[in-house]
Amino acid sequence: MKKVNFTEMKNGTKEDYQLLEKYEKNYERQTAERILKYLSAQTTTLEGYQITRLEHSLQAATRAFKNGEDEEMVVATLLHDIGDDLAPMNHSQYAASILRPYVSEKTYWIIKHHGLFQTYYSAHHLGGDRNARDKFKDHKYYEATVDFCENYDQASFDPEYKSMTLDEFSPMVRKIFSRTPYYFL
Repeated sequence: MKKVNFTEMKNGTKEDYQLLEKYEKNYERQTAERILKYLSAQTTTLEGYQITRLEHSLQAATRAFKNGEDEEMVVATLLHDIGDDLAPMNHSQYAASILRPYVSEKTYWIIKHHGLFQTYYSAHHLGGDRNARDKFKDHKYYEATVDFCENYDQASFDPEYKSMTLDEFSPMVRKIFSRTPYYFL
């Protein structure tokens, strides 16, 4: 494989950057496959839950699918907690940043803020403010995010629920991540 000549980016040539662009485009085309591989490995969970991270994601996405959400929202729901392992303190922002180039402003906003909105169900049990989400009460996507948490996220911890499989969602993931990005950086 051909490589660039520079050791500092400021010394890169047009040819170096054209070469990297070619490799990057190929790498970008494989994003969906890397995401699916990562999701398939989510077979553990934070101690205490009755189901794995993967099963939670599958349950939430299945609920979104059965509720008639479009493919974009189904895929976003499938990926909403993909940041749990690497970014536990800001997992929703992590997931939203992965989705952002490929989804609408609304879907991005819902996923970005679902972590805070989800505390509605637990914060008051731990001395926190369950209504912290209300600082966004006047935002145009507030109710959609409340609905996302109520219908898909908080409801998807059931070891008896019959979820769709990751293979059933794979074509949707591939379709969303093959879109021309709406947003970059």
